[in-house]
Amino acid sequence: MSYPPPHYLGPAGEISATYRPAATPPELTYANGNTVHYLATGESTHGLFGLYRWEMGAQRSGPGPHYHRSISESFYILSGSVRIYDGRRWIDTAPGDFVHVPEGGIHAFANESGEPASMLLHFSPGAPREAYFEGLPKLSSLTPLERDEFMLTHDTFWLDD
Repeated sequence: MSYPPPHYLGPAGEISATYRPAATPPELTYANGNTVHYLATGESTHGLFGLYRWEMGAQRSGPGPHYHRSISESFYILSGSVRIYDGRRWIDTAPGDFVHVPEGGIHAFANESGEPASMLLHFSPGAPREAYFEGLPKLSSLTPLERDEFMLTHDTFWLDD
């Protein structure tokens, strides 16, 4: 393994860091109260990765088993306990736990603890997951064909129950 080719070819560096205070309001709030903070989008990282803080209330929530063909997904638990499915078993995580799922890896997550929980979601490369997150509440208004197209567009393939 070696370093990738350089992306920055300037002579002396540049001032380009971004800062997001912890108190910044979330970009997305779902009807159930769960929130998503867009910490670093694929657009802002030039497609290298996306990083999101996912905050869940005490009620059960989370997607069922699925996989992605073009992106990997990682979970870092900040608070509470999130159950994460690694394709074989459900793992009850705790703050500081980390799970990485490569492309094609079956996974799911759920807050079933009865307490709030939060985690960081990391996608690589930086696909436009914001459109996926924002489209989820509209799924019930779509036809089955439109839902299938939405999932295909957003590289999400669900497993049959």
